[in-house]
Amino acid sequence: MPDTPFIIAGRTFRSRLIVGTGKYPSHDLMRQAHLASGADMVTVAVRRVNLTDRSQESLLDYIDTASIFLLPNTAGCYTADEAVRTARLGREAGLSNWVKLEVIGDERTLFPDNEGLLEATRVLVKEGFVVLPYTNDDPIVCRKLADLGAAAVMPLGAPIGSGLGIQNPNNIRIIRESLQVPLILDAGVGTASDAAVAMELGADGVLMNTAIAGARDPVAMATAMKLAVEAGRLAFLAGRIPRRMYASASSPVEGVIGAPAGRG
Repeated sequence: MPDTPFIIAGRTFRSRLIVGTGKYPSHDLMRQAHLASGADMVTVAVRRVNLTDRSQESLLDYIDTASIFLLPNTAGCYTADEAVRTARLGREAGLSNWVKLEVIGDERTLFPDNEGLLEATRVLVKEGFVVLPYTNDDPIVCRKLADLGAAAVMPLGAPIGSGLGIQNPNNIRIIRESLQVPLILDAGVGTASDAAVAMELGADGVLMNTAIAGARDPVAMATAMKLAVEAGRLAFLAGRIPRRMYASASSPVEGVIGAPAGRG
């Protein structure tokens, strides 16, 4: 079935699945999971990368940057100023002028501070960054982020690492309808069916980390997520049947000999 390419800020990606680099038992297992996922964009926390002594082992040594695009993120930042400084540090260190922008507002829930997020987006867009902000599933905030120049908007499905799946599917539909930039579902995915649902709702992509890294078999789960994203996208393009309150026969009865009068 024909599909439009997955394009962010003029760059085309083969896979609609974006994966992370944290929480894996080992760097080598992370590399295997990345390969199994088919992802060609991987997000990495700037604070986890050794930017001062490149002679020491780094998780970047386990990412094939020739085929995988690095998306630095500002994980662990609790103010707009802190997030802006971290994004600048990643760019100056040669990681990228792209940034998955996170400004956390609460340590327990890891919900975003949307006021700080809007401010940091405004500053970084003006400085030439390609900004992909992580936000909550508020259609108004998502629209404001897009209006500020965000290259994509990344609403959560549920709290980071919770594995709860998408808690407000109608919000995701509303956000998708109101945006002209890509929507990437970020956070809350627990298993393959959650990823498929996100894509069926119209998300352009899904970003996940814990669901793969924390699985009993990260490589097998990465494969499952790859297939789920592909299946969900295909189902979205195909168009699901309407929901009905009552049954509807799979086999038409018109013209069937002996069919009761009034049926069909």
